[in-house]
Amino acid sequence: MHSKTHASSVSSDGLSYPIESHPGADQVVEVAPGILWVRLDLPFRLNHVNIYLIADGDGYAMVDTGIGNEATIAAWTTLFDGVLRGKTISRVIVTHAHPDHVGQAGWMVQRFQCPFYMSQVEYLQGVYHQNRRTDERVVNSRNFFRRHGMDEAITEQLLGRGQDYLKKTVPLPAAYVRLSDGDDITIGARSFRVITGAGHSPDQVMLYCAEDGLFLSADQVLSKISPNVSVWAHEPDEHALGSYLHSLNRLGEILPDDVLVLPGHGVPFYGLKIRTQQLADHHEERCGMIADACRTEAKTSAQLVPVVFHKHKLDAHQTGFAAGELIAHVNYMLAEGRLSQELCSDGKLRFSAT
Repeated sequence: MHSKTHASSVSSDGLSYPIESHPGADQVVEVAPGILWVRLDLPFRLNHVNIYLIADGDGYAMVDTGIGNEATIAAWTTLFDGVLRGKTISRVIVTHAHPDHVGQAGWMVQRFQCPFYMSQVEYLQGVYHQNRRTDERVVNSRNFFRRHGMDEAITEQLLGRGQDYLKKTVPLPAAYVRLSDGDDITIGARSFRVITGAGHSPDQVMLYCAEDGLFLSADQVLSKISPNVSVWAHEPDEHALGSYLHSLNRLGEILPDDVLVLPGHGVPFYGLKIRTQQLADHHEERCGMIADACRTEAKTSAQLVPVVFHKHKLDAHQTGFAAGELIAHVNYMLAEGRLSQELCSDGKLRFSAT
């Protein structure tokens, strides 16, 4: 087990990073007294996810679990046979229903026979994802992508490999303990306030310990990358980006700037208020690009994807996220009155700047 020094290095963007390096595959790092950081591999461009273990009586409360594949089970087995030998998991807390966070919850709960905590919306979202590929839902998804101008080849990719990501979980535990915004939860000697936020996921759980200045931000606030904020076929008019920006603003208002942020990806950092503003500015920049592109002629979402994501060569997995994120920006701009839409005779939605 390693404990890292906390001599912060301040980056050019104003954030500071108190921990020099992430834990290796068979290591844990103590990021604060009684809080261990585990880093597990992911088979995507975003190649890792952070797990936190919080001292809880004789064991540890686990926050998130890793993706549901054999490699993650092997990684956990190595840790429990090695640096975590003899440690028990007292409960499993999952921040949201994405597979890199909830994927091994069923395996972990079964192994340790411990309670399982999620917000209600996230738990039901996880159940939905595990039962999502009915014929009706596939037809609905195909129509959604066509309406936004995706061609047949891209649509079939998105319905196939692009959505395999959502199946990378072992079966969810059959029962859970509900976490709601504003709850206080005691873990060991610490009290954490539950804060939930939408945008990246419908009701993502974050944990704030005021006494120790710790904020487990899950994927809502990341230091180096912008969390994906997408709209999908099952809720095509969702106001995901508006909800996300509201959440960022709320976090900036209710949390002090000197909290140590423990994110779901990347490394711990200080500078929460700076980062929430950077993320809001990033989305406003994208809205500006979309507005500019829609001034001369009306465009479909498919035509707007390369406007926003022109620096990236996207595979099917990434194309799905890019399309979802683009539509989130379009929906936000429609709600703000910055775009208008027309359903054209070819069955495609086209957007014009107002």
